[in-house]
Amino acid sequence: MTRSIRIDLFTDIVCPWCLIGTARLDQALATLPDDVEVEVLHHPFLLDPTTPEEGQNTRERLSAKYGGDIDAMQARVQSVARDAGVPLDMSVQPMSYPTIKPHTLIRSAAPEQQYPMAKAFAAAYFLEGKNITDNDLLADIAARHGFDRDAALALIADENENDTTKAMALSASQQGINGVPFFIFNNQFAISGGQPLEVFQRAFRVALGEEALN
Repeated sequence: MTRSIRIDLFTDIVCPWCLIGTARLDQALATLPDDVEVEVLHHPFLLDPTTPEEGQNTRERLSAKYGGDIDAMQARVQSVARDAGVPLDMSVQPMSYPTIKPHTLIRSAAPEQQYPMAKAFAAAYFLEGKNITDNDLLADIAARHGFDRDAALALIADENENDTTKAMALSASQQGINGVPFFIFNNQFAISGGQPLEVFQRAFRVALGEEALN
């Protein structure tokens, strides 16, 4: 008999720790037995809702927000990412961009396409240095994940749809989700951050009732 797990996942495309967290989730998924099916439903989160449409230099944004040694901060993220199998080089993408439009596409996708589409947007942004506010780029990626390209362009041009995305992201913050990635398993318990593989494997055992949550 097939066993099932539902994961409600909150991430942002411009969040490097989300890149790490999803890579480790994928590693854990690969260790599950064949009789376990996992559904990942994606939810929007805006790391910085004030990011201007034209983007902002990431180092300047981090310096203004946190201060301290930005080189060391980014080097740590790169090191953890590479340990998770992600060839992250923060110099490839010097800019932060608003992410409302890609989130609108992700939440509007078929459930089985939401997670792979979100990962595709993150890879284009971080690993290829793409501007993820570019409508043509977004439509091209959406077309590889079940969308009609013209329908995708119309969707991200619809301010009502984008306003819905903003409201959903705000709701997540109001519910106490203050950082991403954030993973909710079977509406029962949650883990956050770019956790080690073992943490995700244990979360699966708890979700399947094989281990107690304590």
